[in-house]
Amino acid sequence: MPTAAHAGGLASRLARVAPEGTAATAPVDPAARALDTLTQLKDRASRALFERLGSKLSDADIPEEQLHALVRADLQRVIAFEQTPLSEEDKRRLIHELTDEVLGYGPLQPLLDDPAVTEVMVNGPDTVYVERNGRIARTSAAFASEQHLRRVIERIVSRVGRRIDESSPLVDARLPDGSRVNAIIPPLAFSGSSLTIRKFSRQPLQIGDLISYGTLTADLAELLRACVQARLNVIVSGGTGTGKTTLLNVLSSFIPEGERIITIEDAVELQLQQEHVVRLESRPANIEGKGDISIRDLVRNSLRMRPDRIIVGEVRGGESLDMLQAMNTGHDGSLSTVHANSPRDAVARLETLVLMAGMDLPLRAVREQVASAVDVIVQVSRMRDGTRRITHVTEVLGMEGDTVTLQDAFLFDHAAGTDREGRLLGRAVPTGVRPRFLERMVEQGVPVPTRALGGVPHLVPVGGRS
Repeated sequence: MPTAAHAGGLASRLARVAPEGTAATAPVDPAARALDTLTQLKDRASRALFERLGSKLSDADIPEEQLHALVRADLQRVIAFEQTPLSEEDKRRLIHELTDEVLGYGPLQPLLDDPAVTEVMVNGPDTVYVERNGRIARTSAAFASEQHLRRVIERIVSRVGRRIDESSPLVDARLPDGSRVNAIIPPLAFSGSSLTIRKFSRQPLQIGDLISYGTLTADLAELLRACVQARLNVIVSGGTGTGKTTLLNVLSSFIPEGERIITIEDAVELQLQQEHVVRLESRPANIEGKGDISIRDLVRNSLRMRPDRIIVGEVRGGESLDMLQAMNTGHDGSLSTVHANSPRDAVARLETLVLMAGMDLPLRAVREQVASAVDVIVQVSRMRDGTRRITHVTEVLGMEGDTVTLQDAFLFDHAAGTDREGRLLGRAVPTGVRPRFLERMVEQGVPVPTRALGGVPHLVPVGGRS
């Protein structure tokens, strides 16, 4: 902890303020001058604290509470010796802002605290955008310099055991609340370091929230609940930022209590509410290029952990082969996501990812694996009005010749038009076809949601329950 003598010396450095204007200069508004003085004081105090605490600010071995106490103690001593007159309110505000600056995320902190903001995008120190209600807008937030932005990035990644430097200039990480972070720095980022934060709500979204947002209807929610409870293997497909992980989290909430769930992710994001959950997270290589544990390694290991359900946050490489094999060898009810623009594209993408596993498999064998393993593909899309909607619920029927056959149970009604505010009125509606997975629901003793499928009597298999 700093001594009183050290704090006094530090305070004397911080006490130097800009000289007041002379009679020859234009009059300055006292309020503006006071604000400028506080800004200068804040800047100097921030630099002094970084000099004083140095690497402690990014030391993952120091508990967060201890680090906060250390910074607050330094700040209180500095301000106590400060010669610039400050009101109690100014002191409290200064300590709060400097704590955000040193231990928080600087100018991004108010944006991260705003519940209406769902994504924060930093394109260099002077340009910060946010997403609100599906719309992107520029903010007035800015970093003091590229070095200031880099300090914030380094603090984020170091607290989760990751690193970012010239030898490893891009990284995926997460905030303590689970928000997803991607950072990339020069020389790869030409216009300055880039930081993207996809926020997670403090309270996990429930199925009722998605219904109120218009992502899906209550009838479709009942069908998806039945699919999960009947232990169908479900793939959530969609583009970047369409809400795949959010939907996957909601689908996982339908898993009955008492089942052992293994989740596997690059960075832990899923917020499962069940009690018996084992959460696994991949690990990148260290500075020597060793020690990496991939998603594929974790999928293989999970098979020896007696799982009832395996949930992979996203398949994006060779782990897709291991995931499909798990689905085909008794691990029913598995869930995952994949990047694709349609259910047909999702099948093609899974085929490509399996080939990335390095196994010399014929394409037909790969397609047979996909057709046998995956039961349902749920496509979620970001619409032109900024909302996220489920546009397809598609059943994988099997193989016809060399082609994986699909059948849509639900399709989005684009013909419904828009309201006065430009919001789409359409929703996913049943196509009227009889899904084959209804027999699976009957076998598992799960009530068949006939109303969700249009309420047509012939949709209920013999012996089924509505």
